[in-house]
Amino acid sequence: MKFNLRNEEKNARYSTAATDERETVRSTEVEPNKATRAGVYAFSIVVFAIGFSLAMAATFAFVNVFTVAASALVGLLLAYAVRVCPQWERVVVLRFGRFNRIAGPGLYFVIPFAEYTAIHVDQRTMTSAFTAEAALTADLVPVDVDAILFWMVWDPQKACMEVENYPKAVLWSAQTAMRDALGQVNLANLSMRRKQIDRELQEVMSEKCEQWGITVMSVEIRNIFIPKELQDAMSKEAQAERERNARVILAEVEKDISEMFVEAAEVYDQNPSAMQLRAMNLAYEGAKDGKGMLLVPSGLAEGFDPGKLFK
Repeated sequence: MKFNLRNEEKNARYSTAATDERETVRSTEVEPNKATRAGVYAFSIVVFAIGFSLAMAATFAFVNVFTVAASALVGLLLAYAVRVCPQWERVVVLRFGRFNRIAGPGLYFVIPFAEYTAIHVDQRTMTSAFTAEAALTADLVPVDVDAILFWMVWDPQKACMEVENYPKAVLWSAQTAMRDALGQVNLANLSMRRKQIDRELQEVMSEKCEQWGITVMSVEIRNIFIPKELQDAMSKEAQAERERNARVILAEVEKDISEMFVEAAEVYDQNPSAMQLRAMNLAYEGAKDGKGMLLVPSGLAEGFDPGKLFK
């Protein structure tokens, strides 16, 4: 029971930390600056007003409730028939339930009761943020990944006819592809292979969304969140690895130094005069600062005898 409570507390702390990190990331996002469709609505209102005014002017001599209602109906029919589409949009028009044409941008006309607009398709580059929560890596480590998908619709007809809700389909496909990609990578290699994962996701998503008339331009991983306990373990592993490397380097240096000492000993053994010169150098190095007193053993003092040195 205590073990389960501890696990629940750890999971709660991890969830809180991950949530705080995500909130920090979201707080850095810029304010939206979307294009407005107010002109489209204003155009429809103006067309309705023109139709209503013309109908009222034609029946001005017989103004009553019925003529006002008829004028309003004329205005509605005119506003329904005469429409305008922004530059970045395309409109899928159906006639009696069958695909008829792609209208826009600019002014287009719809036959009342026979044609209607099925969908307004935005053909600009779209940015969609998505997450893969608790996705398992190849070594069964749960990670949360935030990513951004850049995509656009190049065929409005396919986007309308081939899939029910293409923005949702794109996002769900991206999440599934992200989980599949993470399942093939170990946690240790995840950060180093981010660019490769981005390219693989872009290729998979492009192949899948091509049949919907959608092009996936790029997928970019923004953040990777791993459990706090695992972060501590990875930090300790990195410290241990660095300490191991330091010890290996120190051992290699000591080996090199010992080999140098062996070579020096062989030189001193073959030439006693070199040993005496080395002894004099050591004595000089020890006494040159003048802050101490040098006591020379009798054996070492013989090295200062010029007669023996140059014998």
